[in-house]
Amino acid sequence: MDQARRTLLDRLYAEGTAYDAGQPDRLRRRRNLEPDAAQLLTVVLRIAGARRVVEIGTSNGYSAIWLADAVQEVGGRVTTVDIEAWPGVRENLRSAGVSGAVDVVLADGGGYLAGLANARVDLLFLDAERVEYAGWWPHPARVLRPGGVLAVDNVLSHPDEVAPFLALVAADGGFVGTTATVGKGLYLAWRR
Repeated sequence: MDQARRTLLDRLYAEGTAYDAGQPDRLRRRRNLEPDAAQLLTVVLRIAGARRVVEIGTSNGYSAIWLADAVQEVGGRVTTVDIEAWPGVRENLRSAGVSGAVDVVLADGGGYLAGLANARVDLLFLDAERVEYAGWWPHPARVLRPGGVLAVDNVLSHPDEVAPFLALVAADGGFVGTTATVGKGLYLAWRR
């Protein structure tokens, strides 16, 4: 990652953290992925050779920039999906020089996944309303190609909220996964 992009990411993260500290409404917080979790996720993305990445939960575009930085190297694309149009997202993507590698979609995450074809996603990153993930099943598994990666943020900071979803992943039998103790807990699973 070049220094200008990293400087922008550092600024967005600092602004997001400060904003969240003063925002009483949890749903209005930016809740950005932590930098160490973002670094790990992009290394996994590169190792997996991911070219088709879907992120559910856009916020200010912070994690989409991380993901796009990695997929640009292989001519891939990131589709970032959110139920709400957050201010500044497209400007942040342009400032980072990744807007050509990112599609911003305004839609419900579960509905978006339901509309995708089978085995079309190389990496699926869930970073939205955790309690909804289980209701999206089986689409998170169905859309991943064999060898694809499922990544879920906040599994240590909000274990009760993600437990029903992670139980579905475990019961599926088609995943090998673990929780990395970076950031607020990043669950990573490989699709058999």
